[in-house]
Amino acid sequence: MQTKPDNFIAPFCHSEIDILFQDEHFLLINKPGGLLSLSGKNPLNKDSVHFRLVQNFPTARLVHRLDFGTSGIMVVALNKVANAHIGKQFQAGTVVKSYTAMLYGNVPGESGVIELPIAKDPENFPLQKICAESGKTARTDYTVIDRTSSPPTTRVLFTPQSGRTHQLRIHSREFGHSILGCDLYGTHETLAMAQRLMLHATRLEFDHPLTGERVSGFSPCPF
Repeated sequence: MQTKPDNFIAPFCHSEIDILFQDEHFLLINKPGGLLSLSGKNPLNKDSVHFRLVQNFPTARLVHRLDFGTSGIMVVALNKVANAHIGKQFQAGTVVKSYTAMLYGNVPGESGVIELPIAKDPENFPLQKICAESGKTARTDYTVIDRTSSPPTTRVLFTPQSGRTHQLRIHSREFGHSILGCDLYGTHETLAMAQRLMLHATRLEFDHPLTGERVSGFSPCPF
C-alpha cells in the first residue's frame, strides 16, 4: 500500500534554542514549539533543531526527536560514542521522560494508565492509529496536576513507558481528553482552544555516557 506524501510546510520559527547544559559529550537543550527536530525532505523545511545546532556544533547528532509542535527538553550527542551509548538507553527503555500537557475536559481520578497498541496508518500519513492486530505495545502513565472549570481542562504529567510516534497525542484522544491545540488528533473545538500544541517535554533522565552517573535535565513548562 502506497503511503500518502507529506505536503506539510513548516512556518518559520522565530524562537531560539536554549542550551540548558553542555559538556564534551552531549547537550541538553530546550526545543521551542513550532520547530522541526530534523530537516525534512522538502527543501522548504530545512530549518530544524539539527540544522541550527550544527552551525556551532558540527558533530551534533540527534539521539531522539520531539514532534514539530512539542516544546521541551532534548539530549543531543556531540560524538559517535555518546550517540551510541545514549541511543541504546532509549532502545532499552531506561531513559525516563516526563511531559506536561493540557487536556480537554475533566480527567477523572488523580492518576491512571493508558495502554493501547499503536500502528502506522498508511492511508492517512502522518497519522498513527490504534490497532490490536498490527500495533506495537504502548503504555502511558499520567498524574493529574490541576484542573480548571471554565472551560473544563486538566493539566497532567505524562510519563510514557514506551516511545511510539505520536503516543501521547493519540492516547489522549482515545481516552476522551485530546491535548489542546493538537492539529492531528484533536477536534475543531480543542484545536481552537490553544494557539499551540499544549505539550511540553519537562524532564529527561539517563546515564552519562562516560561516567555512568545519572543525568536529570529539567525544562520548566511555559504554559
